[in-house]
Amino acid sequence: MIARSTFAPTAYDDVGDGPPIVFLHGFPHDRSLWAPQVSAFVDRARCVAPDLRGFGGSTGPPPCSIDQYADDVAELLDALAITDVVLVGLSMGGYIALAMWRRHRDRLRALVLAHTRATADTPEIRARRQRLIEVARSEGSRAVADLQIGAMLGATTRAKNPALVAATHRMLALAPVPGIVGALEAMMHRPDSMGLLSTIDVPTLIIAGEEDTSIPASEARVMHKAIAGSRFEVLPAAGHLSNVERPAAFNHVMGEFLAQAGYA
Repeated sequence: MIARSTFAPTAYDDVGDGPPIVFLHGFPHDRSLWAPQVSAFVDRARCVAPDLRGFGGSTGPPPCSIDQYADDVAELLDALAITDVVLVGLSMGGYIALAMWRRHRDRLRALVLAHTRATADTPEIRARRQRLIEVARSEGSRAVADLQIGAMLGATTRAKNPALVAATHRMLALAPVPGIVGALEAMMHRPDSMGLLSTIDVPTLIIAGEEDTSIPASEARVMHKAIAGSRFEVLPAAGHLSNVERPAAFNHVMGEFLAQAGYA
């Protein structure tokens, strides 16, 4: 389905009945990343998974900002007549979830922050993103996929699940270059959100991967300590995409969290 907003046409899946859960993918993914979660929760929740601006079936003029992505999500909620949600954000989707709290906190009933951080980019990370922009512009999406696939999945997945490695690489390679560049620029220039964490007063689950080298569990633990009452889970044998590497474990902890929060 396509929703048209002030900012950009947004492609999305909207399935199931019940309390709404919105899933925000990371970089450079699309909404298909959330298939294991949508299929697991569709019988008890309304699952909405959009393609973020510039990815999958969504379009929009880059460069983007993380705040602009958040405003896109808020406009999608308006278009779907959804007042408040559980917001699930992975990696870049987590950055957007924090921007949603800063800009549209009345829309959020609970947060799931997976494989993400609240700090702004360090100079070293900004330099890496700039190099990736240059690769995307000069060599295309497949070259970006070649560079990113190792950091996307944990060592266990890479050794034992070649089919998932191949499927993930295909998803990365399909990402449009303008979307890649816009997302990288948005992440490079996003604000530090550490000071925001102490203001979060909705139920919050933080998920990390034991084998995540992109955003180590130690960084997620910092967020957990700063968000009062948050729940923290480290999933073993998982890298940066535990929702597809260990979908049953991810769904279990998320399901427990939602039940404890009285949501679904």
